Amino acid sequence: MADDELSALLGPADPAMVVVTAAADQERAGCLVGFHSQSSITPPRYSIWLSKANHTYRIGLRATHFAIHFLTADDHAIASAFGGRTGDDVDKFAGWAVRPGPDGVPLLDEVPRRLVGRRVCVLDEGGDHVCISLEPVAVTSGPVFVPLRQSQAVDIEPGHGNTERPSAPTERAG
Repeated sequence: MADDELSALLGPADPAMVVVTAAADQERAGCLVGFHSQSSITPPRYSIWLSKANHTYRIGLRATHFAIHFLTADDHAIASAFGGRTGDDVDKFAGWAVRPGPDGVPLLDEVPRRLVGRRVCVLDEGGDHVCISLEPVAVTSGPVFVPLRQSQAVDIEPGHGNTERPSAPTERAG
């Protein structure tokens, strides 16, 4: 199967974009995510897929809770702040109102529609993304909204490419 055939099939689905945040050991992280979905009705579960290249992935391996912030079509600036820069180099939260949620997970006040979940498991099947399954512990919704779609965020150049991988700590030490 060709990658372009899969892209042609899935492209028109135009998934909604979210910002995922996490914190561990006094360090916080966040990134723009297009791979996410409800993954179980009973018990309720929500899954996110994080790129192994992202700073958020490395923090997420130690985090117990994640927040999924559901962006509206008007949230392009937040999408750009969390998708177009890397937390390896900048504090993506600078300039945004943030408060701590369960277990210190950062909550963006600007994006009130969110799901906070406790990490249940992590699945790494060898691809460039890792699946994290979450048990919802807090949900904040509101009126019906128009989500920010992937097609509206194509102008955001990712902070890391999908083929990048950070060096292992032992490789950096030498």
